[in-house]
Amino acid sequence: MDSVDRIVERIRGASFCWIANAQSQTIALAAQQQARMQVFVEAFSTLSERNTDLTEYLANGVAPENELSLKNFMVQRWMIYENDYLQYRLGLMDEDMWNAKFNSVEGLYNGTNRKDCVLAHYVYDAMKIGFDHNFVEIVESIPSDCP
Repeated sequence: MDSVDRIVERIRGASFCWIANAQSQTIALAAQQQARMQVFVEAFSTLSERNTDLTEYLANGVAPENELSLKNFMVQRWMIYENDYLQYRLGLMDEDMWNAKFNSVEGLYNGTNRKDCVLAHYVYDAMKIGFDHNFVEIVESIPSDCP
């Protein structure tokens, strides 16, 4: 085998490894997204079991009879969003997906109305001591009219 053939074989081998690594990365990203969705599905199921209407909450804010369920849901959301941020920082979430998640973070932080905003800040303030400091900085950089 001459040197040109050896070089070609090495390039083929390297190309195969690169393709296999790219496929593994894609599979890992898909698995991470599936895991995130499963957490949300379980959270939504919990709200349904308590007869809490998520779409009503998202449209109109927290109703007094659903406050405990929705406060717990906010806890879950803050934890999920911190995890999403960490996944993004590790390169396991692309920029477009992170931007969509960040829009949800902003929505949670500011709430649908004054009462939701106060409740979201209350929950966030109670939990932020355990969050990644970079995530805390990002959240606290969000403009808010919340008292």
